[in-house]
Amino acid sequence: MAYAVAAYLHFVAIFLLFSLLVLEHQLFRLPLNFKRARSLFRVDLAFGIAAGFVLVTGAARAMRYGKGLDYYLNNSFFHAKVGLFVIVALLSIYPTVTFLKWRPALKSGQVPSISPTSARMVKLVIHIELLALLLLPLLAALMARGLGVIPQ
Repeated sequence: MAYAVAAYLHFVAIFLLFSLLVLEHQLFRLPLNFKRARSLFRVDLAFGIAAGFVLVTGAARAMRYGKGLDYYLNNSFFHAKVGLFVIVALLSIYPTVTFLKWRPALKSGQVPSISPTSARMVKLVIHIELLALLLLPLLAALMARGLGVIPQ
């Protein structure tokens, strides 16, 4: 039963993470207004929390409720999956830093400013993150079917 609950929580965290990134993508368009800028700031914070939840539930599954840590550590698709997740985490730093710079303007009730170049970069990073997150379930499915096992 605990295995099913751990898997369920992991899947919910993944769906939440992806949904928040899609929402961020939809909200981020120029010209910005105060309401959307504030929402972007909050959605990005929730995205970071959801990413942490994905990481914690994934670690719980790998270490305690899955097929055993040895299974995962000896699977190349697991390494690719974790690596891709780390890449998404690193990419997400750019939009987060951009939105954090808006905090003083938002606190004073003003619309934050962003250059068109910076806006294009944020949008590009979000697109790359979405694409990478779409590849994670493929890697997970391949791994779950026993493919990618590293011979010892």
